[in-house]
Amino acid sequence: MTRIDPPGGDCRPAVASDATAALARCVAVDPAKFAADHWGRSPLLSRAAELPNRDGFTELFSPADADELLSRRGLRTPFLRVAKGGELVPAASYTGGGGAGAEIDDQVLDEKVLRLYADGATLVLQGLHRIWPALVDLARDLGAALAQPVQVNAYLTPAGSQGFATHYDTHDVFVLQVDGRKHWRIHPPVLPDPLEKQPWGGRADEVSATAEGRPALDVVLAPGDALYLPRGWLHSARAQESSSLHLTVGIRALTRYALVEELLTLAAEDPRLRAGLPFGVDVADPDAVEPELTETVEALRDWLLRADPSAVAARLRDRAWPAGRPAPIRPLAQAAALAALNADSRVAVREGLRWQLTTTGDDGSVVLRLFDRTITLPGTCEPALRTVLTGEVTRVGDLPGLDDDADRLVLARRLLKEAVLTPA
Repeated sequence: MTRIDPPGGDCRPAVASDATAALARCVAVDPAKFAADHWGRSPLLSRAAELPNRDGFTELFSPADADELLSRRGLRTPFLRVAKGGELVPAASYTGGGGAGAEIDDQVLDEKVLRLYADGATLVLQGLHRIWPALVDLARDLGAALAQPVQVNAYLTPAGSQGFATHYDTHDVFVLQVDGRKHWRIHPPVLPDPLEKQPWGGRADEVSATAEGRPALDVVLAPGDALYLPRGWLHSARAQESSSLHLTVGIRALTRYALVEELLTLAAEDPRLRAGLPFGVDVADPDAVEPELTETVEALRDWLLRADPSAVAARLRDRAWPAGRPAPIRPLAQAAALAALNADSRVAVREGLRWQLTTTGDDGSVVLRLFDRTITLPGTCEPALRTVLTGEVTRVGDLPGLDDDADRLVLARRLLKEAVLTPA
């Protein structure tokens, strides 16, 4: 028999106070009202005076931080995109070799970026949730609050310029205005809840026609203001009398269509659905295809009624967990903690780590599933594993279920080396 014991009943960390605070700095309503009235439904404008951020969003990422990235951090594509007149500028226009010892020509060159920006181009710094510390933390905390992976980009637009024409995104976003003022025009969707494979370019004429009409929201964002937009809502934005910097936090939520995709993948187990079409059937003839379609739909319906939720959940886990990384670790400090570990050392589960503990019936071993791998350990480790993963025990010498401190140290070293635990 196999037993699966997810922490908190849902295979993800509990929402900590930092996560709650991360959401509160983006929306001026309580989380329950946001979920009921706006999440996936309608835009929400939150003015700076309604939010708890005394300094706006500059402590997350400022114009000076952007200059630091563009000039001194060896930024490379695709961490920068440049847009002008609604079109992307070829990367070769702002990249090249970085001099001796850094000759690879995908590096962002500050003098080329300067020329483009001074001529009215918008700079899009991408993937900042991977490279800028304050935004790494924001993405982790906000992702925990929303139970969804998030990404963070920054948009730097010169005064009076507009980087992109009216369009929609295929994921929900929070817009956080950091510096300057930007005029936003928001229109209702031409396609509600678009999937990633349904980008706005395929409906450019509809988007353009709708954008000519009266907007649902016509607003200028000032520093410290925030705007939530569900996927599919049309938007365009133009910097006002000075340059503008805003952050776009994208929420990469799974959809019901993801369930459909995983169900169809699992449906390959059914022999009726793997059967070939009859010999000689003309697939271009609707009358010839109709009986095969009818039988296939019947077989699929029968299979779906027997679908195993645990199998679907396992596939969704493998899709969703790698999309959101846990907190960064410091490899050198972690290695030093390994070398100095003793029974009095204190450890903690890596912040934001998603895990699932499974006990197998064959040999009693325990399997720890993580976002990128599985770790198999003797069944005797289960009590110690459970207590340290849930934070009930932090001192290595207090780990239960093991015979002596030597065994406890072996387990703790393994978990530190696997980046499951960090020094407390």
